[in-house]
Amino acid sequence: MQSEKRNIKNLFTLRCRVAGLFVILFLGNNILTFSQVYDKVLGLEGQWRFSIGDNRDYWASENFDDSSWDRLNVPGNWEEQGYNGYDGFAWYRKTFSVPDFNETKTQFILRLGYIDDVDEVFVNGEKIGQSGTFPPHQSTAYNARREYVIPQYLIKKNSTNVIAVRVYDFFNEGGILKGEIGLYANRNPLLPDLPLEGMWQFKTGDNMQWRFPEYNATVWEEIMVPSLWEEQGFRHYDGMAWYRKTFMVDEALTGQKLVLLLGKIDDIDEVYINGVLVGQTGDMGPGKRHSYNFAYNELRGYYIPRGLLLNGKPNVICVRVFDSGIQGGIYEGPVGLITQDKYIRYWRQRKKRR
Repeated sequence: MQSEKRNIKNLFTLRCRVAGLFVILFLGNNILTFSQVYDKVLGLEGQWRFSIGDNRDYWASENFDDSSWDRLNVPGNWEEQGYNGYDGFAWYRKTFSVPDFNETKTQFILRLGYIDDVDEVFVNGEKIGQSGTFPPHQSTAYNARREYVIPQYLIKKNSTNVIAVRVYDFFNEGGILKGEIGLYANRNPLLPDLPLEGMWQFKTGDNMQWRFPEYNATVWEEIMVPSLWEEQGFRHYDGMAWYRKTFMVDEALTGQKLVLLLGKIDDIDEVYINGVLVGQTGDMGPGKRHSYNFAYNELRGYYIPRGLLLNGKPNVICVRVFDSGIQGGIYEGPVGLITQDKYIRYWRQRKKRR
């Protein structure tokens, strides 16, 4: 993250109500810094199919025939490639294939550099990310670097995959302008058994009634997780906000000890599952919200008590977040459920490699 906060490198004593998490993260006396390193698998620079206009229902589909579309170079603004003065909606499409890979040890990231102003990204017809806000309440994210996790189940082995990028430009330059454009892979990632990246319900403000699963949040807005909320229509917002996610768990997982992964959150958080507090980083008590130290840079992993998750019924995660300034929200993955055995094994392996 490119901000004042991100330049601080210091040790942080992770406060957590779950003693099991403390043991997992602090294997021995050393704090294990979480960072994932990605190798470039495939460069995606060059010519992409391109069309101005907007037809989301068809143009996002992997089966849409784009053979009649123009070809534009990516990265590069569309004004210098024949669309001088054009502001509005446009779409890019690109096909790619990847060699055989190990599903248990590979995580893919799509990097699209910097896009002016707003984008929505699909792989094989399924949305994987968004930055900025489309009309009628448009908000730019031109200075946000696009990095989107591609769920493993979306990637087709040794076959053609389709990326579709919906772009809206307010004025001046438009399109996929600059930066790294390609597919990247983490060969030894911390992979959830149940990924929960994607669209979450979101609301600014604070109300402790929001933690209960029966609360009706249908009128809340939706934003991508992980991603800063500033890049999704909440520019310059500092303070309290809540995330909610409803999900199903089958018997194979509910019978095991599980950890909820919530990546990194800026700045501090409290996490509830089905109305029960399962963990926190930082202290959100009265008068203590600014005692967050360097919590924004810590990986969240919260032990889930057995019996709390409902088998075959809706479960609800509620994440209460306080941001002190600059940037805020669940901004980096992994996000999802993982067995405690895998979680402990991952951190032990990382410690050995140090």
